[in-house]
Amino acid sequence: MIPLDPLPNLADQVYERILAAIIDRTLPPGQRVRQNELAEKLGVSRQPVSHALHLLHRQGLVAESGRRGFEVTQLDPPHIRQLYEVRGAIDALAARLAARRSTADATGRDRLESALRAGQSADEKTPLARLIAFDVDFHRAIYRLAGNPVIEEMIAPQWLHMRRSMATVLSELDYRDSAWTEHADIAAHILSGNARAAEAAALAHALNAGQKTEERLKATLEAA
Repeated sequence: MIPLDPLPNLADQVYERILAAIIDRTLPPGQRVRQNELAEKLGVSRQPVSHALHLLHRQGLVAESGRRGFEVTQLDPPHIRQLYEVRGAIDALAARLAARRSTADATGRDRLESALRAGQSADEKTPLARLIAFDVDFHRAIYRLAGNPVIEEMIAPQWLHMRRSMATVLSELDYRDSAWTEHADIAAHILSGNARAAEAAALAHALNAGQKTEERLKATLEAA
Protein backbone atom coordinates (compact mmCIF):
# COMPACT_ATOMS: atom_id res chain seq x y z
CA MET A 1 0.00 0.00 0.00
CA ILE A 2 1.31 3.46 -0.93
CA PRO A 3 1.23 5.92 2.01
CA LEU A 4 -1.39 8.64 1.70
CA ASP A 5 -0.41 12.24 1.10
CA PRO A 6 -0.52 13.89 4.55
CA LEU A 7 -1.48 17.27 3.06
CA PRO A 8 -4.25 16.66 0.51
CA ASN A 9 -5.86 19.99 1.27
CA LEU A 10 -2.81 21.90 0.05
CA ALA A 11 -2.92 20.16 -3.33
CA ASP A 12 -6.65 20.91 -3.55
CA GLN A 13 -6.06 24.56 -2.74
CA VAL A 14 -3.36 24.85 -5.40
CA TYR A 15 -5.63 23.18 -7.95
CA GLU A 16 -8.52 25.53 -7.15
CA ARG A 17 -6.24 28.60 -7.32
CA ILE A 18 -4.84 27.64 -10.75
CA LEU A 19 -8.30 26.66 -12.01
CA ALA A 20 -9.71 30.03 -10.94
CA ALA A 21 -6.88 31.82 -12.75
CA ILE A 22 -7.64 29.87 -15.94
CA ILE A 23 -11.36 30.55 -15.70
CA ASP A 24 -11.07 34.31 -15.12
CA ARG A 25 -8.25 34.55 -17.68
CA THR A 26 -5.55 35.62 -15.27
CA LEU A 27 -3.89 32.71 -17.05
CA PRO A 28 -5.26 33.24 -20.59
CA PRO A 29 -5.44 30.63 -23.36
CA GLY A 30 -1.97 29.98 -24.78
CA GLN A 31 -0.24 31.14 -21.60
CA ARG A 32 2.88 29.12 -20.76
CA VAL A 33 2.65 27.64 -17.26
CA ARG A 34 5.85 26.75 -15.41
CA GLN A 35 5.79 24.74 -12.21
CA ASN A 36 8.66 26.63 -10.58
CA GLU A 37 7.05 30.03 -11.18
CA LEU A 38 3.64 28.92 -9.92
CA ALA A 39 5.16 27.30 -6.84
CA GLU A 40 7.02 30.52 -6.05
CA LYS A 41 3.95 32.73 -6.57
CA LEU A 42 1.76 30.48 -4.41
CA GLY A 43 4.41 29.98 -1.75
CA VAL A 44 4.38 26.18 -1.95
CA SER A 45 6.67 23.39 -3.09
CA ARG A 46 6.57 22.03 -6.63
CA GLN A 47 4.82 18.81 -5.58
CA PRO A 48 1.26 20.19 -5.10
CA VAL A 49 1.68 22.35 -8.22
CA SER A 50 2.71 19.31 -10.25
CA HIS A 51 -0.28 17.36 -8.89
CA ALA A 52 -2.66 20.19 -9.80
CA LEU A 53 -1.27 20.64 -13.30
CA HIS A 54 -1.52 16.96 -14.10
CA LEU A 55 -5.15 16.94 -12.95
CA LEU A 56 -5.87 20.01 -15.09
CA HIS A 57 -4.15 18.24 -17.99
CA ARG A 58 -6.47 15.24 -17.65
CA GLN A 59 -9.42 17.63 -17.68
CA GLY A 60 -8.22 19.27 -20.89
CA LEU A 61 -7.52 22.68 -19.36
CA VAL A 62 -3.76 22.63 -19.90
CA ALA A 63 -1.64 20.77 -22.45
CA GLU A 64 1.97 19.65 -22.36
CA SER A 65 4.29 22.21 -23.91
CA GLY A 66 7.99 21.64 -24.19
CA ARG A 67 10.16 20.01 -21.59
CA ARG A 68 8.24 19.58 -18.34
CA GLY A 69 6.02 22.53 -19.12
CA PHE A 70 2.33 23.18 -19.73
CA GLU A 71 0.22 25.66 -21.65
CA VAL A 72 -3.36 26.78 -21.06
CA THR A 73 -5.47 25.25 -23.81
CA GLN A 74 -7.43 27.30 -26.32
CA LEU A 75 -11.21 27.15 -26.28
CA ASP A 76 -12.61 25.56 -29.44
CA PRO A 77 -15.71 27.55 -30.58
CA PRO A 78 -17.56 24.65 -32.28
CA HIS A 79 -16.93 22.40 -29.26
CA ILE A 80 -18.28 25.04 -26.88
CA ARG A 81 -21.43 25.37 -29.00
CA GLN A 82 -21.83 21.58 -28.90
CA LEU A 83 -21.48 21.63 -25.12
CA TYR A 84 -24.25 24.21 -24.91
CA GLU A 85 -26.47 22.11 -27.18
CA VAL A 86 -26.16 19.19 -24.77
CA ARG A 87 -26.56 21.51 -21.80
CA GLY A 88 -29.72 22.91 -23.41
CA ALA A 89 -31.32 19.46 -23.40
CA ILE A 90 -30.29 18.87 -19.78
CA ASP A 91 -31.38 22.35 -18.65
CA ALA A 92 -34.73 21.93 -20.38
CA LEU A 93 -35.33 18.67 -18.52
CA ALA A 94 -34.23 20.22 -15.23
CA ALA A 95 -36.52 23.24 -15.68
CA ARG A 96 -39.51 21.03 -16.51
CA LEU A 97 -38.95 18.84 -13.45
CA ALA A 98 -38.28 21.86 -11.23
CA ALA A 99 -41.57 23.46 -12.29
CA ARG A 100 -43.45 20.30 -11.39
CA ARG A 101 -41.86 20.19 -7.93
CA SER A 102 -41.74 23.90 -7.18
CA THR A 103 -44.93 24.08 -5.11
CA ALA A 104 -43.84 21.15 -2.93
CA ASP A 105 -40.25 22.25 -2.23
CA ALA A 106 -40.17 25.52 -0.30
CA THR A 107 -36.43 25.25 0.33
CA GLY A 108 -35.74 24.77 -3.36
CA ARG A 109 -37.93 27.73 -4.27
CA ASP A 110 -36.10 29.93 -1.77
CA ARG A 111 -32.72 28.79 -3.14
CA LEU A 112 -33.76 29.64 -6.70
CA GLU A 113 -35.17 33.04 -5.75
CA SER A 114 -32.03 33.83 -3.75
CA ALA A 115 -29.76 32.86 -6.65
CA LEU A 116 -31.81 35.05 -9.01
CA ARG A 117 -31.60 38.06 -6.68
CA ALA A 118 -27.85 37.60 -6.25
CA GLY A 119 -27.28 37.60 -10.00
CA GLN A 120 -29.53 40.59 -10.57
CA SER A 121 -27.61 42.56 -7.92
CA ALA A 122 -24.40 42.47 -9.99
CA ASP A 123 -23.19 45.70 -11.59
CA GLU A 124 -20.29 46.88 -13.74
CA LYS A 125 -17.96 46.70 -10.72
CA THR A 126 -18.70 43.05 -9.93
CA PRO A 127 -15.57 40.92 -10.52
CA LEU A 128 -15.74 38.49 -13.39
CA ALA A 129 -15.23 35.52 -11.05
CA ARG A 130 -18.34 36.54 -9.09
CA LEU A 131 -20.38 36.97 -12.29
CA ILE A 132 -19.50 33.43 -13.31
CA ALA A 133 -20.31 32.11 -9.83
CA PHE A 134 -23.72 33.83 -9.85
CA ASP A 135 -24.56 32.22 -13.19
CA VAL A 136 -23.49 28.76 -12.08
CA ASP A 137 -25.35 29.08 -8.76
CA PHE A 138 -28.58 29.98 -10.56
CA HIS A 139 -28.48 26.89 -12.76
CA ARG A 140 -27.46 24.65 -9.87
CA ALA A 141 -30.48 25.89 -7.95
CA ILE A 142 -32.68 24.66 -10.79
CA TYR A 143 -30.92 21.29 -10.91
CA ARG A 144 -31.49 20.79 -7.19
CA LEU A 145 -35.12 21.88 -7.36
CA ALA A 146 -35.58 19.32 -10.17
CA GLY A 147 -35.07 16.61 -7.58
CA ASN A 148 -32.95 14.37 -9.84
CA PRO A 149 -29.31 14.27 -8.65
CA VAL A 150 -28.18 12.55 -11.85
CA ILE A 151 -28.74 15.82 -13.73
CA GLU A 152 -26.08 17.66 -11.74
CA GLU A 153 -23.77 14.63 -11.80
CA MET A 154 -23.89 14.56 -15.60
CA ILE A 155 -23.35 18.28 -16.15
CA ALA A 156 -20.74 18.84 -13.42
CA PRO A 157 -17.66 17.75 -15.46
CA GLN A 158 -18.59 20.18 -18.23
CA TRP A 159 -18.89 23.22 -15.98
CA LEU A 160 -15.10 23.57 -16.01
CA HIS A 161 -15.18 24.30 -19.73
CA MET A 162 -18.39 26.31 -19.69
CA ARG A 163 -17.14 28.51 -16.86
CA ARG A 164 -14.10 29.29 -19.02
CA SER A 165 -16.32 30.17 -21.96
CA MET A 166 -18.53 32.40 -19.81
CA ALA A 167 -15.60 34.76 -19.27
CA THR A 168 -15.73 35.69 -22.95
CA VAL A 169 -19.29 37.05 -22.80
CA LEU A 170 -20.13 37.94 -19.19
CA SER A 171 -17.73 40.88 -19.33
CA GLU A 172 -20.09 42.47 -21.87
CA LEU A 173 -22.78 44.51 -20.13
CA ASP A 174 -25.41 44.01 -22.85
CA TYR A 175 -25.13 40.24 -22.76
CA ARG A 176 -24.99 40.16 -18.97
CA ASP A 177 -28.26 42.08 -18.73
CA SER A 178 -30.01 39.95 -21.34
CA ALA A 179 -28.78 36.75 -19.68
CA TRP A 180 -30.35 37.69 -16.35
CA THR A 181 -33.54 38.77 -18.08
CA GLU A 182 -33.69 35.26 -19.53
CA HIS A 183 -32.88 33.79 -16.11
CA ALA A 184 -35.74 35.73 -14.56
CA ASP A 185 -38.09 34.41 -17.25
CA ILE A 186 -37.01 30.81 -16.58
CA ALA A 187 -37.41 31.26 -12.82
CA ALA A 188 -40.87 32.83 -13.19
CA HIS A 189 -42.12 29.86 -15.19
CA ILE A 190 -40.63 27.38 -12.72
CA LEU A 191 -42.06 29.14 -9.68
CA SER A 192 -45.50 29.38 -11.28
CA GLY A 193 -45.43 25.67 -12.05
CA ASN A 194 -45.59 26.11 -15.83
CA ALA A 195 -43.46 23.13 -16.84
CA ARG A 196 -43.83 23.51 -20.61
CA ALA A 197 -42.89 27.21 -20.62
CA ALA A 198 -39.99 26.62 -18.21
CA GLU A 199 -38.63 23.87 -20.45
CA ALA A 200 -38.85 26.04 -23.58
CA ALA A 201 -37.27 29.07 -21.88
CA ALA A 202 -34.36 27.03 -20.49
CA LEU A 203 -33.63 25.46 -23.87
CA ALA A 204 -33.77 28.81 -25.68
CA HIS A 205 -31.47 30.39 -23.09
CA ALA A 206 -28.82 27.66 -23.42
CA LEU A 207 -28.85 27.72 -27.21
CA ASN A 208 -28.68 31.52 -27.27
CA ALA A 209 -25.76 31.50 -24.81
CA GLY A 210 -23.97 28.88 -26.88
CA GLN A 211 -24.39 30.85 -30.09
CA LYS A 212 -23.19 34.12 -28.57
CA THR A 213 -20.25 32.43 -26.89
CA GLU A 214 -19.19 30.70 -30.10
CA GLU A 215 -19.40 33.98 -32.03
CA ARG A 216 -17.39 35.83 -29.41
CA LEU A 217 -14.72 33.13 -29.27
CA LYS A 218 -14.37 33.13 -33.05
CA ALA A 219 -13.99 36.91 -33.08
CA THR A 220 -11.35 36.74 -30.33
CA LEU A 221 -9.36 34.08 -32.17
CA GLU A 222 -9.55 35.98 -35.46
CA ALA A 223 -8.31 39.17 -33.79
CA ALA A 224 -5.38 37.40 -32.15
